[in-house]
Amino acid sequence: MARKRYTPEQIIGMLREAEVRLATGEKTGPICRELGISEQSYYRWRREYGGLKELEKENQRLRKAVSNLTLDALTLKEAVEGKY
Repeated sequence: MARKRYTPEQIIGMLREAEVRLATGEKTGPICRELGISEQSYYRWRREYGGLKELEKENQRLRKAVSNLTLDALTLKEAVEGKY
């Protein structure tokens, strides 16, 4: 029997779906069966791709910092040009 290979995007989608369903109180076994994966694959993927939440938070924090710096730079530029 041939193994099915999933792309990282598919894996992340499955992990997010499983996470939502786990939050509602469902058990891991039935969720994995409905997704068509083994529990071992779920836990391995969670270990490999589980750090995504931290990355998303860090990206959000960095985007906010860049936007604040950009706004400050534009404000200073306008002040220097006398358009305040």
